[in-house]
Amino acid sequence: MLQDTIAAISTAAVDGAISIIRMSGDAAIQIVDSLCSIDLTSKKSHTISYGFILDPITKEEIDEVLVSVFRAPKTFTREDIVEINCHGGRYVTKKILQLCLMQGARLAEPGEFTRRAFLNGRIDLTQAEAINDMILADSNESRKLAMHGIRGSVKKLLEPFIKNILDIIANIEVNIDYPEYDDVEMLSNEVILPKIQKWLSQIDQLLERAESGQMMKEGIKTAIIGKPNVGKSSLLNALLEEDKAIVTEIAGTTRDIVEGHIHLGGLTLNLIDTAGIRETEDVVEKIGIERSMKAIEDAQLIILVLDASRPLDEEDQQLMQMTENKTRIIVYNKKDLNQHIEGICISAQHHEIEPLIHEIHRLFDSHKIVIEEPVLANERQISQMMKAKKSMLSAVDAIAMGLELDVVEIDIQEAYTALKEILGEVHREDLLDTLFANFCLGK
Repeated sequence: MLQDTIAAISTAAVDGAISIIRMSGDAAIQIVDSLCSIDLTSKKSHTISYGFILDPITKEEIDEVLVSVFRAPKTFTREDIVEINCHGGRYVTKKILQLCLMQGARLAEPGEFTRRAFLNGRIDLTQAEAINDMILADSNESRKLAMHGIRGSVKKLLEPFIKNILDIIANIEVNIDYPEYDDVEMLSNEVILPKIQKWLSQIDQLLERAESGQMMKEGIKTAIIGKPNVGKSSLLNALLEEDKAIVTEIAGTTRDIVEGHIHLGGLTLNLIDTAGIRETEDVVEKIGIERSMKAIEDAQLIILVLDASRPLDEEDQQLMQMTENKTRIIVYNKKDLNQHIEGICISAQHHEIEPLIHEIHRLFDSHKIVIEEPVLANERQISQMMKAKKSMLSAVDAIAMGLELDVVEIDIQEAYTALKEILGEVHREDLLDTLFANFCLGK
């Protein structure tokens, strides 16, 4: 498959000033040369040439272009790459791509350029994922996290952990072949076990930072909850600064989940305005309340809205008990109707919500420190790290049970493999197929 020359449109499929058709493979220069009014075969690497794309049969000029030539191995894919910069009309862009395919190129699959960069050793798997993260970044924080990954910071982060595992394995194997310790139990408990425990302690810190990194990258799952008619939808609209949720004085207006996203000074909140939670016989409202309960379960932050104009009742108390073990902010809305409430008081209807925003920053600003340092970037990487941790915990259990060191080593070897999988140095084809299928065409 890597012997093919692949081609794709690397810019958005819309009318614009410029479009780029990208090709990679041994025949890339030859194919474009057969379509171009200039001789590309003699062009040096990393040069741009002006000319025309010609129909190879009729010799008709198709478009005026700039052609960039990049010769292997100093390219993104470590193969010859040619990029045709043409005018950005959809018709002319597709026409040039069709001519490239007609001359022997194959249409690239989603993410295939990046996949080739990985398979040819140009980047590791975490860098490939970071490239996609950069494309999808919708905030400065997401961009910074992606930039760490592109620079290979995750690999640098993992290298000490991989080295420490290899040191432990070396200790075991050397003492199996050339026993330094007469007492295997002493070796297990005084040498191997402390090394594993230190490793596990450092891994816990890494996983904690990874959780913060996920919040900064993907946003904080935030559920706005409360009884009907306390102002949840008004608060959502105030945070979003738009009328996304319907607001009326009729209790139970919101019957389903309403979502929105906001950026607050480096924090992204994925907001969910839930249906008011109460006892009801209305079938549709019941479904909305069930979804609200699921949103509460999944939320990383609960904003519990109470009505400052009325005394708290049994339903309010139930909601407070239901969320007491969650990270939450209790907000008293309608402060204009009661000036004597203590706590975080707002008026969502009048967009007076500054105390709530300050409290959100107080709770979550500490997570922003991860933006300045490398962290595990996604669920795949985190799950592999947790798999490595589980294997090392199994090794601790094996030592506690007094099992032979060669049995203990099996668990440690599994931890080592899990870390190498994060970097893609051990990989499965089905994993790569799934991962790169999420990339855009032409990247």
